[in-house]
Formats: sequence, C-alpha cells, structure tokens
Amino acid sequence: MKPLTIHALLRAYRDGALTPPQHIDALRAQHRGDDPAWITLCGEAFIAAQMQALHGRRPDELPLYGVPFAVKDNIDVAGLPTTAACPAFAYTPGEHASCVQRLLDAGAVLVGKTNLDQFATGLVGTRSPYGEVPNSFDAERVSGGSSSGSASVVARGLVPFALGTDTAGSGRVAAGFNNIVGLKPTAGRVGTQGVVPACRTLDVVSVFALTVEDAAPVMAVIDGGDAAPAFQHLALRPSSFGRGPRVGVPFSAQWPGDEGYGEAWQQALRDAQSLAAPLERIDISVLHEVARLLYDGPWVAERHAVMQVLLQAQPEAIDPVVRRVVESARDHDVALIPPPLGLGSIELADGQWVKGFICEPWALHDARNISAHGGWRAYLRSR
Repeated sequence: MKPLTIHALLRAYRDGALTPPQHIDALRAQHRGDDPAWITLCGEAFIAAQMQALHGRRPDELPLYGVPFAVKDNIDVAGLPTTAACPAFAYTPGEHASCVQRLLDAGAVLVGKTNLDQFATGLVGTRSPYGEVPNSFDAERVSGGSSSGSASVVARGLVPFALGTDTAGSGRVAAGFNNIVGLKPTAGRVGTQGVVPACRTLDVVSVFALTVEDAAPVMAVIDGGDAAPAFQHLALRPSSFGRGPRVGVPFSAQWPGDEGYGEAWQQALRDAQSLAAPLERIDISVLHEVARLLYDGPWVAERHAVMQVLLQAQPEAIDPVVRRVVESARDHDVALIPPPLGLGSIELADGQWVKGFICEPWALHDARNISAHGGWRAYLRSR
C-alpha cells in the first residue's frame, strides 16, 4: 500500500474516494503482531469507538479527520498500558496525555503505541525487551532512537504521523535515520501532562511525519501548555531570515570506523551548496559540552528520579546499558534531591526568572517545612 501524506488522505476523504473505516482497515491489515516497532496495537473496540466519534462529522470540520496515528509508549493513552519499554514499570492510565486528547478531538484516530529505547534513554532503538527496531531501509542497521518505533511506522507508511519525545535527539535522530521529518518544538511549547519524563526540564513531545507540510498541522493541534509544570518560559517571536539562510557546519567532522559516513558527509555538503545556501564553518565544541551534561553531568539525575523506586526494588528489570547510564547520577549531589523537589526556574516578586529548587504543586498540601534544618542536605541526614 502506497504511503499517503495527511494532505493526500484528507483530499481523498473530501473527494469521496476513501472513507476513514476503509483506509484504517487497509492499514491495520498490514500491522503484524510480531513487528518490533509496536508495543501495543489498538483492538477492534478501541478503533470502533473512535470511528463512532467521527460519525456525522466531515473532513472540513476537523483538521485531522480520520487520520491514523501512533504514539510512543511513554505517552499516556487512557485504557492502554504505558510501559516506557519496561514491563515492570507498566501502568494503565485513566486519562489521555493532553497531546493525545488534542489529536483525538481534532479527528485523528489512534491505532497503536510504539517501541522505544527503554525510558527514552538511547539513540539507537535497540534497548528494549520488546525487540530491536530495524532501520526501515536496511534491517542490518539501527533505526535510531529513542523514538524508534514511531519513526519506523511513519517511514513504512503504516501511519501518516506519530508522536515521539525528544530530550537529546530522540525525535530527530530516528527521523534522520529513516528519511522522514522529525519536528522538535521549542521546549515548553507543548504540554507534557501524561508523558513519562526522561529529563523532565528538557523533554518535549515531538512529531514524526513524511513531510514538513504534514508535520505543521499536527504541531498546530498539539501546540499549547497544560496542567503539567512548565520549566521553560520563552517569549516566542515570528521566525525570520535576516540575511538569507545559511548552513552551519562544524570546523571538523570525525567519523569513527569505515561505515561510509565520511563519504555521505561530503555528499551532504555538496547537496547543501547546490541549494545556493552558503556553508558557514562554526565551532560546535560548546554543543558537545552541553550534551555531556545530559549523561555525564547533573541532568542525568532527572532520569534517576523517575526510575529510583524501580532501581531499588527490581534493578534487573532495567536494560543493563540504561541502568548503567542512570546509576551514574549517584556521582552528582543533585541526584540526592528527594522527589517531589527538583531543579528548575522560578519567578521572583520583581518578575525576574532565576534557577532554583522547585516543588510539585500537589506536594505543597500539608507539606513539612524543612527550613529549620538549614538546607536539604541537612534534612536528608536527619531522616
């Protein structure tokens, strides 16, 4: 079955050439239970309920009328397990993540939940007990991650779009490896209520699509905050190209091994130049320094906070590589901050934003005042 873009599918619906039940039945006929890209496929009753919600509606009323989609399995869907690719962590939520609810309200039809590097920790698509997700072009190569399943099902035309998450590349690496579009919104732009955190202050919900033209309407639907804490407060401005687009490339690029990356890199540079976009050499060392903070610095403590109970009770349930990454948080004092405390930005009385300790709103009810201890470290020692 030839993959259809969102725009092509909506046009077929408007023209009467296709109906949502016909299209989704045809797509579901291609879904295999042993496909490692999927963790959960929606059953007949779940699909039928969504079809019933579309009854009496028209394609020109809903921006994603009858468009099938999938979500990464660290995003909540009411009535379906959320596993984060760790069966011992699984739970069944009673309500949809806000981004999922917005898509359903816009007429989209959820068909399944997709595989990922466990707890969204990895960029390879191989760290999951549900199986390794192969590259959609060559099964001998990795799919990229951590949103491996979402990228795979879009690249193979099983759905026109899917949701993933992105903290350090999880929504873009897998897209690049599978030749599709990975849209990472500005942090804080899309609400994360109902999303299992990886690095909570940096996480975003991302969009996988076949084209930029398709990613845009999905982003328009999920755009906006929700009841989850907001850690980023950025003033959005209209985009503009001051003196024309430029392509930034590092001063030097080193490719380990002999896997063809060097040759592909040179071809990518030639392709960029052919677009009449000047190449501008830049120093990306600062980007590497920031990246190291995610896994070799205090930010890894946020991953530790999510997995702390499981690490203590069932460490064997966690992928060995993921466990090794997350346990490195013990080398940083920040990992000792007990939930519901954390680090983030707070607004002072004069309107300034500063970094500091924050507390989940739900925990303030009947909370204990630890000021007398002189600090949180002293409080921990007293426990």
